[in-house]
Amino acid sequence: MDAGQTFFISSQLVLGAAAAFLAIFLWPRIRDAAWMLIIFGTIVAYIETVYTILKQFGIVSEDLLNTGSFPLISFILPSMRMLFFIAAFIIMIYRHTRKT
Repeated sequence: MDAGQTFFISSQLVLGAAAAFLAIFLWPRIRDAAWMLIIFGTIVAYIETVYTILKQFGIVSEDLLNTGSFPLISFILPSMRMLFFIAAFIIMIYRHTRKT
């Protein structure tokens, strides 16, 4: 692994950890459904980052959760993150269009 890859991995872990920490810190103070979904999406994004790095280092195998030859966890994590964000945006759009 060269210096560029080390910097990339380190920055992803540090920035993801900061975002996840702030999301968890905000969690008990927020009662808004849209914000809760954004928080969940942020936490899942960090879980995805950690899983990807562990997979690159060979600590976690690719066939952790397979359905046949399809790596289920590699599909679920990015999809779940985006579904949380989409649901949050739908709630926000619904609120703003209902007010006008």
